[in-house]
Amino acid sequence: MTLLEKDKKYVWHPFTQVKTALPPLPIVKGDGIWLIAEDGKKYMDVNSSWWTCIHGHSNKYIADKVHEQFLQLEHVIFAGVTHPKAVEVAERIITILPNHFQKVFFSDNGSTSVEVALKMVYQYWYNSVKPKKKFLALEGAYHGDTFGAMSVGQRGYFNEPFEHLFFDVDFLPFPTDENKSEILKKVEILFSSNDFAGFIFEPIVQGAAGMRIYSAEILDELISLAKKYNVLTIADEVMTGFYRTGTCFAINQIKQQVDIICLSKGLTGGVLPLGLTVATQKIFDGFLADETTKALLHGHSFTGNPLACAAACASLDLLEKKELLVSIKLISESHQRFISKQKLNPNFTSIQSAGTILSINLKVDENPTYFSSIRDKAYAYFLERGFLIRPCGNVVFVNPPYCIKQSELDEIYEVIVSFGAFGK
Repeated sequence: MTLLEKDKKYVWHPFTQVKTALPPLPIVKGDGIWLIAEDGKKYMDVNSSWWTCIHGHSNKYIADKVHEQFLQLEHVIFAGVTHPKAVEVAERIITILPNHFQKVFFSDNGSTSVEVALKMVYQYWYNSVKPKKKFLALEGAYHGDTFGAMSVGQRGYFNEPFEHLFFDVDFLPFPTDENKSEILKKVEILFSSNDFAGFIFEPIVQGAAGMRIYSAEILDELISLAKKYNVLTIADEVMTGFYRTGTCFAINQIKQQVDIICLSKGLTGGVLPLGLTVATQKIFDGFLADETTKALLHGHSFTGNPLACAAACASLDLLEKKELLVSIKLISESHQRFISKQKLNPNFTSIQSAGTILSINLKVDENPTYFSSIRDKAYAYFLERGFLIRPCGNVVFVNPPYCIKQSELDEIYEVIVSFGAFGK
């Protein structure tokens, strides 16, 4: 049996309607921005494999550091035990985050980092004997696929079969300059009820909603209202962290301080799964008590895995290099030039960017949603030409590994423009 035949027989793929989907790509090797298939064909990984491989594939520096760690300690229980690489990750993350963050909780991916944050917020109020039960989130949000993360995400689409199991959440319309005043009035009314435990958001950019970008100024005002009414705030930076929006973290672009931040994806350079939920001392102190039941009784078998922590430390080493900031600037400025050239393209309804993220809305005749039929048409078109791009419905987005060259960015732009003309 071939690789694809075995895959078809045994494997269940994520986010895939197997009955109608194309066969999966049989990828056997990665090298920088390239993925290499079983037949030798190369595909440019335009979206960094779900935004994780920020340094490109098979990065030798990260591989060497993981190998060194494997020869020392591959895994150890993290309850009642610590080890050097976990402490190093925590110390370095605290050092590069805004200085009000103090404590790092380890998990294993973006969804679980959010799940931990939600549990922190709920239990913080439970422990204080001031239970609050409601959450506020943004329409179009995507925070992951565990039940808490689904509860604060966009209803319908991915989550409809499970909605009867979700906890109570209010949703704000996606914030714009036009509806800013209306949204702020609504938030003031909601928060003044004193029922809200927390407010969760993807700062600056909403990912699965189609890379929708909103202003730091509006976010600042929303967080300010949360502070006014003692509502805890969670910044979900699973996708936006580690320079995706141009700054190391998207919250570096706001003035207000958030209580909790969730990190994953680019944290290890896409090498191994790791999630972090980073909280203030105030949150941490809310779990200190004589009763064990007031502790955060949450964990995973691979919490604080030394190999994943070694990969994270190596990725952080690379993020500190001046050359990386030069590459990020190259990508960001290249996107801006592309926008200037294409802003009047009749095949695009909108085009915008934030740092290394470029988002292009293709003009379609149907109602544009995540399930727009143009998505499959575009995906196949790009694959045929050697580009792995997974559109969100009619939205084509680009967030490549930071090692990409200008000539390769130009190839991406060219194929997107050509599909805009072809696919209309």
